[in-house]
Amino acid sequence: MADYTLAESVAQASSAAKADPDARFLAGGQSLLPSMRLGLSQPTQLIDLRGLGLDRIWVENEAIVHIGAMCRHDQVSTNRDVQGLLPGLAMLAAQIGDRQVRHMGTLGGSIANADPAACYPAGLLGLGATVHTNRRAIAADDFFVGLYTTALDAGEVIERVSFPVARLSAWQKFRQPASRFSLVGVFVSRSSQGVRVGVTGAAPCAFRAHGLETALMANWSPAAARSVKVDDSMLMSDLHGSAAYRAALIPELCARAVAAIQ
Repeated sequence: MADYTLAESVAQASSAAKADPDARFLAGGQSLLPSMRLGLSQPTQLIDLRGLGLDRIWVENEAIVHIGAMCRHDQVSTNRDVQGLLPGLAMLAAQIGDRQVRHMGTLGGSIANADPAACYPAGLLGLGATVHTNRRAIAADDFFVGLYTTALDAGEVIERVSFPVARLSAWQKFRQPASRFSLVGVFVSRSSQGVRVGVTGAAPCAFRAHGLETALMANWSPAAARSVKVDDSMLMSDLHGSAAYRAALIPELCARAVAAIQ
């Protein structure tokens, strides 16, 4: 059975995790605890981050929305600043899991786990977000590097994620009915950064759909999105859907997101 530690500071949590390679941070527990029950994860120590004050949402100069790593999904979906300045992110958070998951799961826990079907990674990529840890700032484009793998180093603690304001943003998700994860999920934004499209559920980790971005920069319309053919050679196939099926879903969901923004 794993030892339990309620961290008193980010520095203490970081040091404890760095000293024990088999320790795991406990954020919302909605990914870690089920994996422990199934025997897929056997940490020697659980380092609880809930008392570190990482659950604030604030706006900087009407240009950047900062969301603490320990903010719950429900908190993100119902926050008025998020709803007004990042409407797509509010939509995304409101559709994660069920009520229990939304009231317990956290932004930081979700992105640190980097489940290939998790929703938030597409939102971070689709908004050009930056992940801030106790050591550095990591662009979302560099954060998700593989299956359940991120750019985080041992002992590195996510403290917050900053999102450039994107009032024109939306999320569309083709839900796997049993798990409620995304068979495919697509996040679209249009802002001073241009057009960004983040995709989850289709590959070993979330990615940007550059072909869709280019098409929408030239012609911002659902038809332009639907005209793009997505290469399925790097996509996943499983019992829920083939790579070709996922490739067909991506432009269709992107088109629906564009229509929702309009």
